[in-house]
Amino acid sequence: MDTFQFPIVIAVFVLAGAVKGITGMGLPTVAMSLLGLWMAPVHAAALVVAPSFATNVAQCRGPHLRPLAVRLWPGWVAIAIFTVATPGFDGTETASSAKGWLGSSLIVYGVWGLWRPVLPVLSARNRWFSATAGAATGVVTALTAVFVLPWVPYLQSIRLNKDEMVQALGLSFTVATLALAVRVHESVPLGEWSISAGIAVCVALAGAFGGLKLGEVLRGRLAGPAFQKALFVVFIALGMANLIRAG
Repeated sequence: MDTFQFPIVIAVFVLAGAVKGITGMGLPTVAMSLLGLWMAPVHAAALVVAPSFATNVAQCRGPHLRPLAVRLWPGWVAIAIFTVATPGFDGTETASSAKGWLGSSLIVYGVWGLWRPVLPVLSARNRWFSATAGAATGVVTALTAVFVLPWVPYLQSIRLNKDEMVQALGLSFTVATLALAVRVHESVPLGEWSISAGIAVCVALAGAFGGLKLGEVLRGRLAGPAFQKALFVVFIALGMANLIRAG
């Protein structure tokens, strides 16, 4: 990575961290959608792993770990397996194809967020639902390094309360991030990392935590629904931009 790109990277992760601070999620989605405009998806994913993991760990804490693990472990296992095993952005596909998958995923996520359909109530005790949603999420993660679809709609469909949802997102995203880290390591072995790449990861971490604190400050000052609608519109626009770049 060229030195002149460091300010761009820190700006991306400040913005991505701020979105997570405001909404409780969205750091990988924002970061991948912006980094993907000029960077190969596997290299963007390599930058996303550490900030995503570090900012999700704190969100894992809470009193609902045991019941959530009983409900969701099949999905977590499926996310991990399919993220690691599915052919994706690691060279089995061209960079343009990977950008196409990323762009399509962002558009679908943006449309889903604006539409906000009423989801059927799925039984939280049915492990097949969890495993199926986890497998599909693992495939999407392997192709795009974005792990919100269809896992977040699935969590909403089992009607978790607010505190359970926050902890479930933290736990699920931590599992997905660790699986993505394995995938990135397979694609970019440690021996191929340069000093500038290591500095870039540190810059991304600093930007993410700075943005997270900023987002927490802004959380009470922004109209939640209006901000989320604007964010989904931005995702659609960034998805379209990535599709154009893929072409």
